[in-house]
Amino acid sequence: MKHFVLMMAVILFAVPGCRAEETVDAAPAPAIEKLIVEKSDGTKHEFTVEMATTPETRTIGLMFRKSMAPDAGMLFVFEQEERRAFWMKNTLIPLDMVFIRKDGVIDSIHANAIPHDETPAPSKGAALGVLEINGGRAAELGIKPGDIIHHNSFGNPLAQPAPIH
Repeated sequence: MKHFVLMMAVILFAVPGCRAEETVDAAPAPAIEKLIVEKSDGTKHEFTVEMATTPETRTIGLMFRKSMAPDAGMLFVFEQEERRAFWMKNTLIPLDMVFIRKDGVIDSIHANAIPHDETPAPSKGAALGVLEINGGRAAELGIKPGDIIHHNSFGNPLAQPAPIH
């Protein structure tokens, strides 16, 4: 009888754990796309971004990443434009959060968000998307509110990639 109870306990606790791991492993990786930031002076800079367009990819975001390439990031795209707020729970690297209106214009930037900080970082206005890049990168490149993000998500892709600066 003891062996039966022990075996049932192992089955009850082990099987759900295996299913959870299978679910995580089965989650598709985010799509990788290019976007271009066009600054007010006309210069352009290209980023390679992971697309966070589903509830699953938005929930995980850039959590647990130990590093990110200088011109990499993640683009969160939502179904409708509204005020957004992001936090840094389980995020290991500082990030700039670039809040983007539905027309691709940068609404606001929350610079150098602190790893693990659960204080919400809000947009100033309504945003359809949020671009997360390495902390300090927006200032380094001179990216500011009013600059334009070119990407299909905002209906304003560039036909040909412009020279990258």
